Amino acid sequence: MEAIIQDIQGIPLNHYILLSSIIFTIGVIGVLIRRNVIIIMMSIELMLNAVNLLLAAFSAYHGDASGQVFVFFIMALAAAEVAVGLAIIVMVYRNTKSIDINLLNKLKW
Repeated sequence: MEAIIQDIQGIPLNHYILLSSIIFTIGVIGVLIRRNVIIIMMSIELMLNAVNLLLAAFSAYHGDASGQVFVFFIMALAAAEVAVGLAIIVMVYRNTKSIDINLLNKLKW
């Protein structure tokens, strides 16, 4: 049964799942705990990379390239998220002279 679970490189699929779960958990904790916008965006990128790793691992395991196509689209989405997020951070910094999200209470009614 172990020979079936091994991919081309000889690393079991369970190791990819465990590593992706750890990376995703670190990203979720970073989003929930930190209040710095840059660190929150980095945590979101970490979560997207964990999903990319898992999609690529399952794609190699099943011998299907559709997972790798999804990885490409997620990478494009991450690049767009960084561009828009960086523009938002610059505008927030210009208005509040800080990137702490707790200071954004000006947006409340």
